[in-house]
Amino acid sequence: MWDFEQGEVLAFDKPLHWTSFDLVAKLRWNLCRKLGKKKLKVGHSGTLDPLATGVVIVCTGKKTKLIDQLQYDVKEYVATMQLGATTPSYDLEKEVDATYPTAHITRTLIDEVIPTFQGEQWQTPPAFSAIQINGKRAYEFARKGEEVELKPRLLVIDEIEVLEFDQQSMQLTIRVVCSKGTYIRALARDIGERLKSGAHLIALRRTRVGNTRVEDCLTIEKFLEQLNNSELKSSS
Repeated sequence: MWDFEQGEVLAFDKPLHWTSFDLVAKLRWNLCRKLGKKKLKVGHSGTLDPLATGVVIVCTGKKTKLIDQLQYDVKEYVATMQLGATTPSYDLEKEVDATYPTAHITRTLIDEVIPTFQGEQWQTPPAFSAIQINGKRAYEFARKGEEVELKPRLLVIDEIEVLEFDQQSMQLTIRVVCSKGTYIRALARDIGERLKSGAHLIALRRTRVGNTRVEDCLTIEKFLEQLNNSELKSSS
């Protein structure tokens, strides 16, 4: 029996176009309704972009205290990028703003470049990110066309490998295992630059957080179905 006030740690497969906050808000509303409560602590460990899907860990009640610890879990992603073009957001949120030559890009070149990203890396986060600047999110400035200066951060890429490369479409799919704070959109940008071209993310799936794999996650629909058919413990 679930006890959401004492605390639960749940793993969800976040839907496309939802923000991580959308997921938390949906869960909080349904849990409060089910429990007959006005308030319940619900939070997530590790933001996932709206244009990404996959593992989001959600904590409730007293187990929200675990969020800071859980954020440091290693994460695994499968990312597909379009080579030869860039966007201001480094993904499909914004339109292509520049195109670059790709005739020189071969599988051999990719196999030389991709391993250079393994290990410690300095990465400049995207302007379209949730990083706080003077009390505001960086994306709030970026969406108004205002320039923001973000300092490079040290991160660790434990594993990176090519899963597929289509030379005709110039689409590259990679698997990445990395530390907290890694922006896969920024990694796509950096891969494009190191290939002496450009790149932006066209698909992203978080396949693992710590030991939790995406195939073990609940969908929001499945969870709400189980919630509606279950009895819950309440501290009142």
